[in-house]
Amino acid sequence: MSEWARENVPIVTALLSTVALALVFGAVGGVIPSSLLPRASDAVLAAIPHVNAAISVTAIGTIVLGWRAIGRGDVARHRAFMLASFALFATFLTAYLYRLIHVGTTAFSGPELVYSYVYLPFLAIHILLAIVCVPFVFYALLLAATRPHEELYHTRHAQAGFVAAVLWLISFVMGVGVYLMLYHLY
Repeated sequence: MSEWARENVPIVTALLSTVALALVFGAVGGVIPSSLLPRASDAVLAAIPHVNAAISVTAIGTIVLGWRAIGRGDVARHRAFMLASFALFATFLTAYLYRLIHVGTTAFSGPELVYSYVYLPFLAIHILLAIVCVPFVFYALLLAATRPHEELYHTRHAQAGFVAAVLWLISFVMGVGVYLMLYHLY
């Protein structure tokens, strides 16, 4: 990474977070037209939620293993697991947004009472945590990418990484819960 990025991690974090969230809100809000992207087959589009659930479960594992690795002082394993977690997150988000742009949201088919008092609050918390974790994830990753690991002990990497990991874990677990409610329970 460049010296400018190293000295401006908060600014780069804000820029990346803004771009990432603009893409998400653009896809959710229908601002990104589906004609911009080639359309996959209906079978592929139908498979994306199930693949994303598997990606989420895998990401839960990589985050926990990365957290465990750094707790044991194994920086190399921690870095590998956190980079894998980020790659899984990026893959999940890309597939989710692609499907959202082409298909739209999936309607909840369960009882109205469950929809109003379980599904919607659960979904809202999941979405809120997913949004809030983005800057923490970028900040922790950018600090790690712009400094040797010995210098990270003199930054907010551990604190940002802790918040990112907790929010990420809860969001991924809740995302699996949303998936189960949409595709298996109702």
